Formats: sequence, structure tokens, C-alpha cells
Amino acid sequence: MGFFGQSRGWRAIVFACSFAWLGPMSGLKAETHVAATPEPLAKSTEPFGLSTTALEAGLVHEKWLGLQHRFDDDMVQLALCDGDRERCVSPAALRLLAIVDAARQREGRAKLGEINRAINLAIRSMSDAAQYGETDVWASPISSFVRGAGDCEDYAIAKFATLRLAGIAPDDLRILIMRDAIRGEDHAVAAVRLDGRWLTLDNRRMAMIEDVDVRNHRPTFVMDRGSVRRYAPATLLSDLAPPADMLASAVSTATTSFR
Repeated sequence: MGFFGQSRGWRAIVFACSFAWLGPMSGLKAETHVAATPEPLAKSTEPFGLSTTALEAGLVHEKWLGLQHRFDDDMVQLALCDGDRERCVSPAALRLLAIVDAARQREGRAKLGEINRAINLAIRSMSDAAQYGETDVWASPISSFVRGAGDCEDYAIAKFATLRLAGIAPDDLRILIMRDAIRGEDHAVAAVRLDGRWLTLDNRRMAMIEDVDVRNHRPTFVMDRGSVRRYAPATLLSDLAPPADMLASAVSTATTSFR
């Protein structure tokens, strides 16, 4: 942190720590699945208004935890660069912050749309196999901007961070994993609550879609800053039911090939 003044650096670190998206994990047991009682549908605060069950194990849970430290490190770096652009040594961080700056000039739905469109244009769609030679790599926000490429969960993670920096409350942010019943693959998007309604920010489209208007997808997991929750397996978001083998895949891990 030598390129920042000491007092300014400490203020920025304190500011960045306020973005911590996952709470202490020391009490989690990797082998444990919490059989929580599903929430009543009418009282659910999650996207789609559907019941969910908390998870403390599984591949999605491990991926989310594995991203935690890299995400928090990025948020500290972004806060430092936000406090002193001239001395920021990360061009990727500055590109992300330029999107934040534009979003801060807008309010409401326009703010969310600015971030959705800008990140969709800033990151080129590329599979993990093509980029890393392996499957299911969850990149941190700055890493995605360094590479300039990523797949659906990389877009969603970058949007999650950018929305938070732009002033969206943590309780109003989610990342969703859904099973695409048409393509037969898993898909991740960011979700934001605005005026009591959840909007999905998807790398496949510039327009934001409200959760109640999503079709041909089966929501499988929802993640916020402190937890991973699983949707009830019988949920279908359209009248088009997928084949039985597709349903079984959606309920199992939802960590196959993201697009």
C-alpha cells in the first residue's frame, strides 16, 4: 500500500471492509447439510417468492466460500483506487470503477440498467474450458476485468460487486443459479431488489427481466453476502416442463457447464 498515504489508506480499508459479503465461516462444517424447514411461499423474501433451504455443504457452497477471500481482496483494492484514482496501479480496477461512476449518476432502474449493459459490454463471453482449460472457475471481479472475458457466473459476480460499490444495499443483492430447460445447462445471473421487486441482470440480454417474467428456467440456488440457499426442486418457471433427466441434474449440484 505504499502508493497511498497512510491515513487515506486506512480510511479506505475501513470503507472496503463494510462491503464484506460473507460472515464468519468458522462455525460451518463441510460435511453438514442443514435440513431447515422451508419458508412459507407467501413470506419468502428471495427472488421468485419461493421457499428455500439453507446449505452448509455441496459444490455450490464450496465455490461460494472459495470466492470469498478473493472477492474481499478485490473490494479493498477497488476502495483504495476509488479513493485515489491517480495512484491506482490496476487498470482493470479503474475500468470497473468507471462503470461505478456512471451508475452513481443515475437512480433506480436506470442505475441498475447502466451496470447491466456496461458489464455485458466490458466482458467477452468465453467458457472456462477455453479460458482456463478447466470447468467451473468462479473469477473475482477484477480478475474478470483483467482477462476481459468470462462466462455467466463471472458476469454475475462482477455485477454483484459493481452494484454494491454503486450504493445498492447488500440485502437487496443476490446471485441466482437456474437450470435452462431449453438449452439443458445451468445459468447464473445477478438479481437486485428494487421497490420490492426482483430484477435479473443477465449477460444474455441488455434488458432487465423481473423474476416473475422469467420463463423456461428452474431456479436451483440463490446466494447473498452470507449464505447459500437451495430452492425447492419442484419449481418450474414456465409451462414447459423439462425432461426428467434434466430435472435430476438441476436438483443435484448445478455446477456443470455454465454459459
